Amino acid sequence: MSDRPSVIFVCVHNAGRSQMGAAYTHHLSGGAVEVRSAGSAPAETVNPAVREALLEEGIDISAETPKVLTPEAVEASDVVITMGCGDACPYFPGKRYEDWVLQDPAGRGVEAVRPIRDEIRRRVTELLVELGVEVQPVPGKEW
Repeated sequence: MSDRPSVIFVCVHNAGRSQMGAAYTHHLSGGAVEVRSAGSAPAETVNPAVREALLEEGIDISAETPKVLTPEAVEASDVVITMGCGDACPYFPGKRYEDWVLQDPAGRGVEAVRPIRDEIRRRVTELLVELGVEVQPVPGKEW
């Protein structure tokens, strides 16, 4: 790993879970981690309930768009977090892989997305601690 660790979050549509993982990693690391997210079959847009749930935390992902997963993006990352993409994620020796089993927020309202969001925040916080990155507070939030 370089001085600045890099993490990629991968799910099928890159519209929910992986977007939340990337947003929390970016914000909670204060930019100390290079972050990517992608999907094996990207959606057209980010899930509106996911966008709303993150906005409640003071994180605006309205400018984000789902991106297609490429072998280059995985190869450029130190840690690969998969969230239900199965075997679609390319494997490169020497990378740290974790599969986070989480409910899919697709088709759910913000009330159903909040517990998924909170679990992703918890796991991202643990990941940052494991990477030796100081966890930054999100302005106006205390967890």
